[in-house]
Amino acid sequence: MTEVRPFQEWVLKCAQPCNLACDHCYVYELRDTSWRSKPRVMAEETANRLAERIAEHARNHGLDSVRIVLHGGEPLLAGRRRIEHLLSVLRSELRGVAHCDISLQSNGTLLSPHWLELFRRYGVSVGVSLDGDREANDRHRRSRNGRSSHAAVQRGLELLKRPENRALYRGLLCTVDLANDPGSVYEALLVHAPRRVDFLLPHATWEYPPPGHDPRRTPYARWLVEIFERWYSAPRRETGIRLFENIMDLSLGGEVRSSSVGLAASDVIVVESDGSVELPDSLKAAYEGAAATGMNVFDHDFDAVARCPAVVDARDEGPEALAEECLGCSVVRICGGGLRTHRFHPRTGFANPSVYSADLRVLITHIRDRVTADAAALLGRAS
Repeated sequence: MTEVRPFQEWVLKCAQPCNLACDHCYVYELRDTSWRSKPRVMAEETANRLAERIAEHARNHGLDSVRIVLHGGEPLLAGRRRIEHLLSVLRSELRGVAHCDISLQSNGTLLSPHWLELFRRYGVSVGVSLDGDREANDRHRRSRNGRSSHAAVQRGLELLKRPENRALYRGLLCTVDLANDPGSVYEALLVHAPRRVDFLLPHATWEYPPPGHDPRRTPYARWLVEIFERWYSAPRRETGIRLFENIMDLSLGGEVRSSSVGLAASDVIVVESDGSVELPDSLKAAYEGAAATGMNVFDHDFDAVARCPAVVDARDEGPEALAEECLGCSVVRICGGGLRTHRFHPRTGFANPSVYSADLRVLITHIRDRVTADAAALLGRAS
């Protein structure tokens, strides 16, 4: 029997709908429409079976810890009773088996003292999506009636920053938008004192390239380099930025597990509201059904999922899976070919460089050269 590489992170789709209508959302606005046929919320029976399956997988593989991300749509739309039930069964099934790190990714508009009391009890950390100040955020993240969502997000963040909740505040997720000034975006995010900021490139493919795509001018690299220089040159570290830190670690010989850079294999799997098991849902930006596996938590354990050909192919992110053009690139060990979704072309599948390959090469080269030069200077002074 094929050896199984275990999963260590589960993204759970607690609720399919969202109270915002973000026009850059990969779930609702891009290629895949499978959300329409799934239950609006995860039923308790599904949550029970899912928790059993995760605990079974952790037990079989001797995992010390697992990571659970509550996701959507907007996961808080599942309602307090269902979320509390899911948290309870996860803690119960994993007690004595593996430590369970549970987080929630939210648009922040529905956060309330009642939600945060629940999250304190269960140790659930919260990440919030925010694209900058009101003008920047409202370019895409508006409510369904077109109104601004910014004030509601701010109220949620103020609750998270209270002393009793501060330990739950995981950080901010910001989608890069070339129409927004990078320095202004960064300063607007810092106002909310995030422990960490994740910058997300808009999900795009060669068939549907990102706004402003220009491999000669590399505008996404220039946008991110401006923030990197502001962040890296600051007298003290104001926040963590995972993309930059991963590139820095890899540039200095480290190993980083990341889906956006590096050659590490993915250990993430998604469970939808109906219990179906899918690949990371950024793939929904590629084509209809790109994330589907045909498996579910009722009929299949996670070892069976790990052996599924679609899952094996998607997790096989070593050099042999990359395009020939990537293999000859000077930053391939750091870049890792970029996010799998961003490589898609309808004629050649995923056997391509990332649609962001030129931007990634410029960004990574800039960061690599900057940090290796500084490291060499420090070593020279020490000797």
